Amino acid sequence: MLPLDPQADIGRRAWVACPNCDDHRTCVTCRQGRTCHGHWRYLLSNTGSLLHLQCPSCTHVWTHETHFGATRSGPSS
Repeated sequence: MLPLDPQADIGRRAWVACPNCDDHRTCVTCRQGRTCHGHWRYLLSNTGSLLHLQCPSCTHVWTHETHFGATRSGPSS
């Protein structure tokens, strides 16, 4: 298990499903798409619409593309 990232701050949170532990799947609040007090993720940083997250339950670190707001451009063709 990884330690928490030094950038992990409870004041910067996101409500995105963890692809590793899937701990939110049995939570009624999460299944309704509402903000749950128990199943949030640390928002380590972001680049436009790309979020860098860490799960406080299993400490998994991953990147999540929201496709919201300032999206990143792919390589030009």
